[in-house]
Amino acid sequence: MHVQSILLNQVIQVGPTIALPPPERISDVFFRFFEVAAISLGALGGALSLRRERRSPYDVIGLLGLGLLSGVGGGIVRDILLGDGPPLALQHPSYLAYALIGAATAILFGHTVGPRMLAFMNIVDALALGLFTVSGATRALNAHLGFLPCLMLGVTTAVGGGALKDLFSGKPPATFQEGELYALVSTIAAACFLTLHHLGTPLQRAASIGTTIGFVLRLLAIRYGWRTRAIETLS
Repeated sequence: MHVQSILLNQVIQVGPTIALPPPERISDVFFRFFEVAAISLGALGGALSLRRERRSPYDVIGLLGLGLLSGVGGGIVRDILLGDGPPLALQHPSYLAYALIGAATAILFGHTVGPRMLAFMNIVDALALGLFTVSGATRALNAHLGFLPCLMLGVTTAVGGGALKDLFSGKPPATFQEGELYALVSTIAAACFLTLHHLGTPLQRAASIGTTIGFVLRLLAIRYGWRTRAIETLS
């Protein structure tokens, strides 16, 4: 009876939290690669999208600032929600530098917006989505959070920068409107990554698979025009 009581208490404690197995700490080099790559590509893609707008009203400072938001905004929101000290982008100024370099690259070369540039922008956008999703979910794993919080923070990291960029440029966040699949793709990629990790797949392999899933799904959505629809059109 004593053994049964202990087992019952353990089930009651573990069940409601939907907790993942205790995650091994991802190596600093591996996590830093994912974070830096996502930040650089996110800033590059965000600034490029603004640079190619017709009659773009932004000056150099505006594009640098909005590119910076695209690169580090999602991670800052994630770290504020985690409440584990100052956001990583403020602890490591190199993160800000990488974002500024990405935005500056868009300013210098974004005027040549032809078919090749558009294809390049799509690749950058898709890769940044996968990297941001996995890096955000990994940061949550390292904080020993459960499946759903890790999923939420992975998606927040992926879409937060773009949402802040839209808000600061006077537009409704595109991720909350009908249009191309973005948050949904991030959700699927995060769920696949976390499920693989939960099943015992080595973290580096699970992260690579999750990133690849996000990257491929985003490219397929762009290629075949997969879009979400407004609620009113569904009734």
